[in-house]
Amino acid sequence: MGKNVVVLDYGSGNLRSAQRALERTGANVTVSADYDTAMAADGLLVPGVGAFEACMRGLKSVRGDWIIGRRLAGGRPVMGICVGMQILFEKGVEHGVETAGCDEWPGTVEPLDAPVVPHMGWNTVDVPEGSRMFAGLDPETRFYFVHSYGVRHWELETHSARINPPLVTWATHGQPFVAAVENGPLWATQFHPEKSGDAGAALLTNWVNTL
Repeated sequence: MGKNVVVLDYGSGNLRSAQRALERTGANVTVSADYDTAMAADGLLVPGVGAFEACMRGLKSVRGDWIIGRRLAGGRPVMGICVGMQILFEKGVEHGVETAGCDEWPGTVEPLDAPVVPHMGWNTVDVPEGSRMFAGLDPETRFYFVHSYGVRHWELETHSARINPPLVTWATHGQPFVAAVENGPLWATQFHPEKSGDAGAALLTNWVNTL
């Protein structure tokens, strides 16, 4: 039996392309904003495109921030993609306007410091040792990015020997930025795995296999 995955529909994101990409992994995929459906799923995928503030407004309109928090409190897997990753951080700053995020991680989503924005196209990533997200993928694998904002500084400090620190993957466009995070049941990518061909399909399969 395939795992049941919900793509959270809160008015932002490439819902159908995410659905099709997940279906190719063998998962049973539903696109829904229903609270009970999202809570019951084996995995929750949170897509996102556009502005941080608009995504947060849409997320709250379907209680998505509450769904994410409740799932994670129970150790239930959640994966964010693109702005769906950005909203997991403490706050976003766009055009001088600061918007509170879901605050699962400290940190600020801010404009990329690069000579050309948006960052659009294929990029390699610097994967930490022990990553399950990128298991089986060549270090030179490229993923598809399209964004003008990102997290340029990882701020979460973990000193407890009993807690595994998050695995943070970096990419560089002008300066380094966070490209992906693995933190227990919470995974996220700044790039679009659903637009990254075979590499993205392998990554999504790795996630579904953890559910």
